[in-house]
This record gives sequence, C-alpha cells and structure tokens, in this order.
Amino acid sequence: MPARKGKPADQAELFSASTAKEIQDILWKAADKLRGSIDAAQYKEFVLGLIFLKYVSDAFEERRGELAAELADDGITEDRMEDFLEDRDEYTRDNVFWVPETARWSWIAANAKAQGVGKLLDEAMDAIMRENASLTGVLPKIFNQDRVDQKRLGELVDLISDARFGGNEERPAQDLLGEVYEYFLGNFARAEGKRGGEFYTPQSVVRLIVEILEPYQGRVYDPACGSGGMFVQAAKFIEAHSGRGHKADISVFGQELNERTWRLAKMNLAIHGIDGNLAARWGDTFADDKHADLKADFVMANPPFNIKDWARDETDPRWKYGVPPKNNANYAWLQHMISKLGEKGTAGIVLANGSMSSQSSGEGEIRQALIEADLVACMVALPSQLFRTTQIPACLWFLSKDKSPQGARRFDDRRGEILFIDARGMGEMVDRTERVFTETDLRRIADTYHAWRGTASAREAGLTYKDVPGFCCSSDLEKVRQHGYELSPGTYVEAVADDEEKIEVIAERVNDLTGQLYELFDKSGELEKAVREQLGRVHV
Repeated sequence: MPARKGKPADQAELFSASTAKEIQDILWKAADKLRGSIDAAQYKEFVLGLIFLKYVSDAFEERRGELAAELADDGITEDRMEDFLEDRDEYTRDNVFWVPETARWSWIAANAKAQGVGKLLDEAMDAIMRENASLTGVLPKIFNQDRVDQKRLGELVDLISDARFGGNEERPAQDLLGEVYEYFLGNFARAEGKRGGEFYTPQSVVRLIVEILEPYQGRVYDPACGSGGMFVQAAKFIEAHSGRGHKADISVFGQELNERTWRLAKMNLAIHGIDGNLAARWGDTFADDKHADLKADFVMANPPFNIKDWARDETDPRWKYGVPPKNNANYAWLQHMISKLGEKGTAGIVLANGSMSSQSSGEGEIRQALIEADLVACMVALPSQLFRTTQIPACLWFLSKDKSPQGARRFDDRRGEILFIDARGMGEMVDRTERVFTETDLRRIADTYHAWRGTASAREAGLTYKDVPGFCCSSDLEKVRQHGYELSPGTYVEAVADDEEKIEVIAERVNDLTGQLYELFDKSGELEKAVREQLGRVHV
C-alpha cells in the first residue's frame, strides 16, 4: 500500500515496519484521545469496532489479491477480471466476509473528509451486517453522533490506515489483528477496574484452564463467555499442538448476558477465524438457557463471583445436587455446568475461594453431594493479584464425569480421589498490582494434573505423578470426609519443611482472609444501602 497523500513517506515507512507491540501502543494512545467525547460504556465497543472493520476489510483485500493472481494465471484479461473479483462466492467459500465497496477501509479513508467519517463508518457497519447474516445486529453504529469528536475520529482512521496490518505472508492480518484486539480487551479491562472483570479473564488464567483440559476436539462450552477469551485460547492451544488437531475440530458454544459484551465476543471470534455459536441474542444463562440440549466435551468458564441477584427457580432440574441459595450463585454455576457435561466431559471453572469451604445456606450440603458423586477431579488454589479487576481470592475447580483410567495403566484410575494443587506462591508480578503465571508455572501445574490423570500427553512425555510437599497432594474421599468436605488445597497439601516457606504460606493465608474480609465489607455496604433506602421511605 503506498503512502497516503498528506502523510510523509518516512512516517508511512515507520508504520509499515512497526511491531505488534508498537502498533498496540500507538493505537492505544490515539484511541485515548477519544475518551472525553464518548460514553465510557461505549468506549471499548467504539475502538474495537474500528479494529474489527479494519480486519474484515484487510481479509477481503487479501483474498481479492489472491483471486486476481489466480485469474491472471488462468489467462483472464483485466477487462473481464472485475466481474470475477466482485463474485461474493469467491470470498465466502474461503470463510472471508463479503465487504461491499463502500464498506472497504480504503474507500472510507479516501472519502472520509468529503462525506464525513462518522457517517461513512456507520453506513459501513450497516452494509457489512446486511451482507453477512452471522454479523446481524453485532457491529456498533455509534460513530455519527454529535458527542463524537469527528476530527479525532478521522485521525484515528488515518492512523489505522497507516499501520498496515495485512499483506505479510509471515504474519497474516488475522494473527496480527487478533493480537491487537486481545491487547485492547486487556487494557480496557484494566482501565474499567472491577467492571472490566465482567468481560475479560486474565490470559494466563485462561491458558492454565486450557492447558489442563487439552481441548483437541469436541464441543467447547462457556455459559458466561464474556468477550470469548476461553474460545480464543482453546483455538491457540490446538494450533500450538497442530499434530493433534485443527481448530476446526472444535465446536464452540457460548452465552453472554450483557449485550455489548456479546457483540465484542462475536467480533473476537470472527477476527480469530472461529465459527462459534453464541446464540442469536444475548441472554441470562439461568433464566433463558440458549443451549438447553447441549452436551459438551469441555466446559470452561469464569462466571461472575458471588452474584446475589440471579434468576433462581427452585424447581429447575439442573439443581440435581441441591437448590443453590438465593444470595449466591456459585453453586448454581457449578451445577449448570455439570448438567452440560457429556458422558466423559470435563470442566474448568474459576470461582471465589469461598466456594471451597462455605457452609452457609446449604452450600456445604451441595458440595458434599458433588464430592460423593465423584465429580470433583482437581482443586487449584490461585495466587493473589492474578485478577486486577477484583481483590477477591480465587480458585479453579476441575470437574470430570469419568475419572476411570485413560490408558492401560491401572494406577491412573482416579475414581474416589481428588488432586489438590497449591499454586498460591507461583506467578510473577508484571507491575505493582498484577501477577501472571510464567510459562514454567503453567507447565508445572498442567504437567502435574496430566501425570495424575495419566493422559496421553503425560504418557508420551514419560510423566508420573507423586505428591510434592507444599505443592500437590492426591487425597481419597475418606480424607475429604474427615475434613468436613472442605476443598481448600492448603488443608490437604503437606506442610512445607522450612520456616521461610511456612511464613510464605501464612502470608498467602492472610491474603485469602483479607479477600474474604473485602467480601464482607461489600455485603455490609449493600445492607447499609438497603436499610437507608427503607428508612428513607418512612415518613414521620
């Protein structure tokens, strides 16, 4: 792509040579200029919508170039070539969205100043949705508004034009734009604080779930899918292990309550080339299950922690192990996901630490029933500060409908056992407030689980399981019964040997208790608010 008029050639060259990180930083700073002129709730949808439009346009132009080369090789002359280049079937059969001429990025950039950039962007979004049924109602039409600074919007369009995402055989537009999209999702989650956790799960946590479950093929389900991060990481996992499958070997099913987040997820899957079924509309998983008949091979989810206002129906058949309490949906999520598992299905779920030991409102009885049904395979205690958007300490539940041996080795029969992994001392701080799992951490935890289960990957790697003091322990159900059906890994993992490590464990326990205290503070604040509202209605 030649440098556009009005832009110095050396600047165009700079953008064409930019790394993904440089492009991310440039676009974040440029997008940040728009913050004051757009509602905070629409901000991420606004910017990510532009990135998506650039992607579908780049993918279309990339396919158009390939098609032109094929036609030239077949001896088609230029005067006859245009009809073939505008044949939508030539694009859709290669899973490329059909982009009408006036929705193509090059056309928008060329006509923006004369016709108004906001108007052209809204019309482009509308045109793409009309021409591609899977995108109906998905793309944002929010650019041609009085409160949007059109000059700054035009600058952002110029910048995205110059960044040149596509046309690199070593790094396809899909990969680069996918990385940029994920970068923006993460940054928006950090910028939004607690609310950001509603649509974004930290990448290292998602990767840990995917690495443990190994979703090579089958049906993958997320009932609180947010922006679709679980599905993206599942596809990346398969691509990283290309000898064992292809991302087309998994079928993706998801549901999301928030309309704007549902739109982000649809765009995210499209950017990564994932053909997912997120239902025709957003909706409440408890009140309106969009995949009522689904039986999944893998369930991966980070549902909202400790939600108190949820659609509870005591007669719901999903409550096979006990009716969840009104004031906390943690055990509703667990039972919903169990109801979705196929005969050999497995699940990885992020929940608040309180789910491992709570005895209130019947939760202890439900947990006992799940344990006695031998559905709990593994519990992982997570370190603090993995979730920048919440201070509530979290854990991972891994469930399995079938813990019988996966291979010929009888000692891999894990029926009647639960693996406990204490990962609270793992991870490294990337700044003062956020921790991530390192590659070594991810590998150690995943290898431990695979060795315990005797999976194919563990057998190929020659891995065998053994308890490691201070890190992991396999306990039988009798020992769990003796501990009152509590599932906190620290209860079962052997005490570490030296005083320094004991101090670290105590510090982590203090962090856990601090998180629980924050939960109580939240509840106290809600109760105070409710009391004040009731008192305000009393007329003396």
